[in-house]
Amino acid sequence: MSYLSVSTWSLHRLLGPLRWTAWDAEQRQHIIHEQMQPQEHTLLELPAIAAERGYQAIEVCHFHFPDTSLAYLHRLRDAFQAAGLSFDTLLLDYGDLTSEDEVRRSADQQLMREWIDIASECGAKQIRIVAGEASPDNEQAISLSAEALSSLAAYSAPRGVRVVTENFKPLTSTALTSERLLDLAGEQVGFITDFGNYKGAAVAEEIARTTPRSVSIHAKADFDEAGIPNELPFVRYLEAAAGAGFDGAYVLIYDGPGDMWKGLERVRRIVEPYIH
Repeated sequence: MSYLSVSTWSLHRLLGPLRWTAWDAEQRQHIIHEQMQPQEHTLLELPAIAAERGYQAIEVCHFHFPDTSLAYLHRLRDAFQAAGLSFDTLLLDYGDLTSEDEVRRSADQQLMREWIDIASECGAKQIRIVAGEASPDNEQAISLSAEALSSLAAYSAPRGVRVVTENFKPLTSTALTSERLLDLAGEQVGFITDFGNYKGAAVAEEIARTTPRSVSIHAKADFDEAGIPNELPFVRYLEAAAGAGFDGAYVLIYDGPGDMWKGLERVRRIVEPYIH
């Protein structure tokens, strides 16, 4: 049964500072860059607000966590439970499983394990891990990523969290390489299909290929300077997903100008007829 979800990226101008993770090649360690943003809602308040607006689930970007202490994570878990909302996916936006720098690759995988632990403590069902930034025609990188994803999935399973990846960053920028990666990684690794991350003339066809293996789709349109979605291609992508039998979370994405909740409502109007 499909249902309506929202990503915290669609509200990033409302949730306070963004805390971006990066690799410092000189210090050989991870660093955090804080980007200031207004805060109209706290992350703890968001589940109740989203539930009131008719959403059934949220995907939370890792850079929106203001705190990763156990006390805070349990408060966040409780906020989702109190709102009757599903914490579907923790979106870890950082990491390169295909880095040629072995020190960084090892450090990134350790960081991913730490975020799996965080996902478990705050009640997230899944964690999205970036497959890698190597070229999609690099077969060795695909194998390396698949092996790492399988290892992370084995780590996460007893913690009650499923590892998923996405057509996000170069390695999975085509349906062909996404399918190849999933075949190698095994059924324990899931997928998210993002409408905005396939490029070229065959986007609808690529969406149709990976949505049957996806736990969610990121329903992302292009927007004009007024925040109005370009409806024709967006509907074509939705039709492709529906035609492929997609039956999961429709995660609304809005990153256009103006009021983000109003922007989400414009996207929602187009998406809702496909939810059953």
